[in-house]
Amino acid sequence: MGPLAGLRIVEFAGIGPGPFAAMLFSDMGAEVLRLDRKGARQPSKFEVYLRGRNTVQLDMKKPEAVEAALKLIARADALIEGFRPGVMERLGVGPDVCLSRNPRLVYGRMTGWGQTGPLSSAAGHDINYIALSGALHSIGPRDGKPVPPLNLVGDFGGGALYLAFGVVCALVEAQRSGKGQVVDAAMTDGAASLMSMFYAMRAMGIWKDSRASNMLDGGAHFYDTYETKDGKHVAIGSIEPQFYKELMEKTGISDPAFAAQMDREQWPALKDKLATVIKSKTREEWDAIMLGCDVCYAPVLSLGEAPKHPHNAARGTFVELEGVVQPAPAPRFSRTKAEVQGPPRAVDSRGALGAWGFSGGDIDALANAGAI
Repeated sequence: MGPLAGLRIVEFAGIGPGPFAAMLFSDMGAEVLRLDRKGARQPSKFEVYLRGRNTVQLDMKKPEAVEAALKLIARADALIEGFRPGVMERLGVGPDVCLSRNPRLVYGRMTGWGQTGPLSSAAGHDINYIALSGALHSIGPRDGKPVPPLNLVGDFGGGALYLAFGVVCALVEAQRSGKGQVVDAAMTDGAASLMSMFYAMRAMGIWKDSRASNMLDGGAHFYDTYETKDGKHVAIGSIEPQFYKELMEKTGISDPAFAAQMDREQWPALKDKLATVIKSKTREEWDAIMLGCDVCYAPVLSLGEAPKHPHNAARGTFVELEGVVQPAPAPRFSRTKAEVQGPPRAVDSRGALGAWGFSGGDIDALANAGAI
């Protein structure tokens, strides 16, 4: 199936970006086993980030459960966890213990602040991590406060994706060296990395440290969203001269003031003028005029609208499992097709342990000890 078929990954259950990273591995074909606390609730079919993997519930206060976890880890290629620094060590499954059992193990750790540094033990959320990286300051209206871009930049972009990338990098290296290692994925680091181009532009003197004053942050009239006649919105990104020229043609704008495309001083006035033009038609009317041409245009779709759009439908960008519409695996591969390995599954500790090589007697002993 997917390009990671044959890999076994142990996921210590957490929230938000941890399950999302595990979903990415599962979507790519890896066999992911989720270890959750004993007594945790059953997953819902609506929790799409829990799709495609089995769950074992363990009481990690029991030594038998710790030993069972270590046996599973010994049979895994990688482990991922998203607790504060020190939690895994206190549970008895820290990197030193696990790597002594499985020297080839890639031990992926994801936190907000990282495993080291003055803030490493502090609580936090996505909004705090992107604040420290410089990302949050750059997003929002010129005269307003910074606006959090959902939790895409910290949790999922700077955290889960960098954890997945780091683990895959370490897995590739382990094939050569035969040795595992620890991956320290901090959301502050990842969010800062995502800002690389903007730090570069600031260093070159072409990026201002004030919101909505630059080409890509809503400051430019040719790169922004606009309200349409029916109260919906469209997105325009006509940066290059040839695309900007087509924008002028498609909107019917002949005002000579628009010739000064890159004059930052003119941007606010030009934006007001363009806004008036865009608001003269509905979003559907603008779709008919500009969608598919080189203006660099798209309608701003809601979560309900996006799966139904013809382009997304043609590519299969969304799939439906048990009546739940959800994003399909990404990216795509020409030979090793990635597919969702089924919806979130009911907890079946016995079945999941058996699939990883535990005997019936071993499982009975764990049950009798209250470890599962």
